[in-house]
Amino acid sequence: MAGDSYRTVAATAEAACRERSSKFLSWIYPVRSEEEIRERLDALRKKYYDATHHCYAWRLGPHGETFRANDDGEPSGTAGKPILGQLLSNDITDCLVVVVRYFGGTKLGVPGLIAAYKESAAEAIAAAEIVELTVDRTVEVDFPYVAMNDVMRVVKEEQPKVVSQTFDNLCSMRLTIRESRAEALVEKLKKAGGSIADGDNEK
Repeated sequence: MAGDSYRTVAATAEAACRERSSKFLSWIYPVRSEEEIRERLDALRKKYYDATHHCYAWRLGPHGETFRANDDGEPSGTAGKPILGQLLSNDITDCLVVVVRYFGGTKLGVPGLIAAYKESAAEAIAAAEIVELTVDRTVEVDFPYVAMNDVMRVVKEEQPKVVSQTFDNLCSMRLTIRESRAEALVEKLKKAGGSIADGDNEK
């Protein structure tokens, strides 16, 4: 995987499985922030309020640099960790996996729990479509009207996505391009007479 691309899921997917008499429902969601994660968890807790456990794990950031796992009352390391393990082994990020358990009366023991949560997370991931996205940088360029032809030639060569543009005595364009090609674009725009107000990294 290139440094400026990452894998995530295209849309929400769900799965269900039974282990002895316990029922496990699992979901995977594409998420972009911890706030969104909290909203997803709150909604599931409300809907499945009678479930025994709501265990989950998530990863955020192009390299999965922010992550968390939660056992929600199951023995330590038996739920959140195996769910997170599936996100890691599938190399996906910007995802939340939640596994809701209805306890059926038969204890599964630590190895049984680990296997059940791992399997539930794996099934939700298998039901989802995994996509590869790029980490993009936003470049804002201002240039005088007389430099328009030179700047447009660079845009045509480098093919960034044009987010917005204003053409007046002083012209400006907001462009996005994948991280690995941003420096070349910036250098060419400067040579063409543009001044750069560098934007943020975006995904």
